[in-house]
Amino acid sequence: MIHILGDSNSIFNQYLAEIRDEVIQKDPMRFRKNLERVGEIFAYEISKELPYKLKEITTSLGVAKMRVLEQQPVLATILRAGLPLHQGLLNCFDQAENCFISAYRKYDPNGDFHIDFQYIASPLLDNKIVILSDPMLATGSSMEVGYHALLEKGEPDHIHLVSLIASRQGIDYILEKLPSDKVTLWVGAIDPEMTPKSYIVPGLGDAGDLAYGSKIDSKEVVPHSHF
Repeated sequence: MIHILGDSNSIFNQYLAEIRDEVIQKDPMRFRKNLERVGEIFAYEISKELPYKLKEITTSLGVAKMRVLEQQPVLATILRAGLPLHQGLLNCFDQAENCFISAYRKYDPNGDFHIDFQYIASPLLDNKIVILSDPMLATGSSMEVGYHALLEKGEPDHIHLVSLIASRQGIDYILEKLPSDKVTLWVGAIDPEMTPKSYIVPGLGDAGDLAYGSKIDSKEVVPHSHF
């Protein structure tokens, strides 16, 4: 199942518009804050799909029967671009366990790339609900790598995948590669195109660079001389 939050009128679209805006993007703090805000909205919407139980809550005047989460989800993200979005989810699911996945684009000499998985720090995931976030779903490869990395730590009951902007190609890839009975996809918007370097158009640019500053790709690094 796919949920597209931007298809409905809400404050979500205001934040998404600011995240896309090349002028507002020049303020990294606001860019990160807006990613955090949309993370909170994603969390609220996902919370409607989670299992609940009745619990008696003692007030100063009596006892109220309230519906509360049966369990907190595990929040997972792909470093580094996913951190502000992850924080927004964590603001709402504030007792959640957390998981961090290190993966990056590894370029071949001909300019092509694949997603190289390096490391995962995670609790056990057996019988848990996981929310895996990554701001951009371009080719879908990063999310697929993240999904399989999670399975190294157990067998979750269900995985919610969260991306702010997805390409049509990335959506089709995820629908083809990942089991529909185990995965729900949440996106803010679906954009129609990608550049030859697999950046979404119109998209927003490089979310990691906009949030935390530009980086040197591994293929550009020149080793220091040792004397």
